[in-house]
Amino acid sequence: MIHPIRSLKKVFWSGVAVALVAGSGLVAYTVFRTGETIHDLLAEKEALKQAITNLTAEEAVGYAKVLKQEEREGRLYTRFLFVMTDPKDETKRILEKEFEVEGDVVFFDALIVKFDKKVVMDGREKALFLWRRVYSDKMTPESGFAIEVPGGEPARYAPLCAKLSIKERDTFWSEIWKPSDDPERLAKSGVRAIYGNVVYKQMRPRLIYRFKIDASGAFFPESYPDL
Repeated sequence: MIHPIRSLKKVFWSGVAVALVAGSGLVAYTVFRTGETIHDLLAEKEALKQAITNLTAEEAVGYAKVLKQEEREGRLYTRFLFVMTDPKDETKRILEKEFEVEGDVVFFDALIVKFDKKVVMDGREKALFLWRRVYSDKMTPESGFAIEVPGGEPARYAPLCAKLSIKERDTFWSEIWKPSDDPERLAKSGVRAIYGNVVYKQMRPRLIYRFKIDASGAFFPESYPDL
């Protein structure tokens, strides 16, 4: 005859054992997910690969316009407006910032991310364009003003990771913003290249500067009269 107390204890400790095993599995799973990398995301997330595939060829990636130029204590200062527009609708502004720098030669610094063909579903290379900072020839790049915060989700690509969790989005963008830290790691992730690109212009009032990117990933400014 089975003793009821012993039977109850056996059931209890069996339940504890199962819970511990399940719990350890949960911990292991949690650790795995916490240590998730961009390689894991690009390998596992069809939604992310589809979003990258859906990236359209970009043309205009930003505008700048001088608001004021004046001399103060023998030094020229330029105040200008920088505008970032929606990649699918140039009439829609998604970011506006005003900057003031000493001088009139202004540098615009960006990060370009190219994905390998093996990542995107249509077999064509795709690229992201991430604005970094602006500075003048009277400043060091390190003292420049940030356009977007490195590591953060760029305003123009907010829809890109819409189907990912917050943690997954943080992982994706934090690694994307790390240029050439580990070429082998990037290659395994399906990222062909991450590199900086800087252009500069001597800025003048009554002109609008339109920044464009071509199919090769190079970007350049064009000047138009401010009618």
